[in-house]
Amino acid sequence: MSPGDEAPAGTPGTGENVCPRCGGSGRLGVSACPECEGTGKVNVGIGGA
Repeated sequence: MSPGDEAPAGTPGTGENVCPRCGGSGRLGVSACPECEGTGKVNVGIGGA
């Protein structure tokens, strides 16, 4: 899991989303984004009650 993930990939009730820190680019300046580890995506909970 990346630091920005709320749950492991494939967990029911979760899905991929664009990393809010880097806007999906995977980069912050010249470095990889620490939130998504350079993927540009995070796994977050969807739906909810």
